Amino acid sequence: MKKTLKSLFSREKFTRITLPIILVIILVIIGYASFDKPTKNLDENQAKTLTENFINEFLMDGGNKATITEIGEEYGLYKMKVDIVSNVVESYLTKDGKLFFPQAINVEETSSPSANNSAANNASAPVAEVTVKNDKPVVELFVMSYCPYGTQIEKGMLPVLETLGNKIDFELKFCSYIMHGDQEIAENLLQYCIQKEQPDKFNDYLACFLVDGQSNECLASAGVNKSKATSCVAKTDAEFKVSENSKNKVGYQGSYPGFDVYKADNDKYGVSGSPTLVINGQEISSGRDAASLLKTICSAFNNPPAECNTELSSASPAPGFGTGTTDSSAAGGCE
Repeated sequence: MKKTLKSLFSREKFTRITLPIILVIILVIIGYASFDKPTKNLDENQAKTLTENFINEFLMDGGNKATITEIGEEYGLYKMKVDIVSNVVESYLTKDGKLFFPQAINVEETSSPSANNSAANNASAPVAEVTVKNDKPVVELFVMSYCPYGTQIEKGMLPVLETLGNKIDFELKFCSYIMHGDQEIAENLLQYCIQKEQPDKFNDYLACFLVDGQSNECLASAGVNKSKATSCVAKTDAEFKVSENSKNKVGYQGSYPGFDVYKADNDKYGVSGSPTLVINGQEISSGRDAASLLKTICSAFNNPPAECNTELSSASPAPGFGTGTTDSSAAGGCE
């Protein structure tokens, strides 16, 4: 059975048991580069084509397709950014095209005491409390629609929205840059328009989309007026020049296209990745399960309503699409 590239790249799969294997691989690379007979190297275009074909034929499944968005040289290898639908990862290929390395691990950063202490602190972090109180808390959640950690917190947030209803002022917003290709531009614009013009349909649409990312099916199941949404998407795209700027490489943030629909809010709060949770103007690091999010948001009330006593699931949703949960307490993000 093929393994998905996403599963190969997951940091959670690198344990102490696998670190010796990684060291062996590094030694193999060094030995290979030093002692193997000279062979013909690939140019960047050949390396990109070979790698995309290899990944899509042998490592991807479920109809998904990976693309190489950037390629350059580092450590005597070709270094590539691989877009695997729900994330962008850095991978390496030897210049002759014979060896492919799905992910590099920074040995110094991973083994440093500060990194280990940070992981331990995240695992035991208490429920976050908002210090700025309000009669009707303002909750702003910044995500990228295809960021697996953005979808993770959205799945935890939906039961909270259903519980608290209009007792809070909630808005889903988007980060000011795109990490997951044109599909993310299209989905960000679509979700923006549904929330803006058909808000009563939005939560149902989002709940459906988070299962398997099927926009067209979810538009139908949520009863969204598709023609109205399409018109809004075209108007919004033209107003903020999202597709135009992406195509012409205008307003990029590093190597990523800009998404200026919520740029002012991103700048205001210093949003640096997906997800970013802001409550009453205060950036908050909360657990991503429904129970933790409810407690965190309820701490922002001057006088918490009775709904804050509702018992919601404390199981953390798994990153990415789907309905599964995870035992991991890691707080990953797309940055």
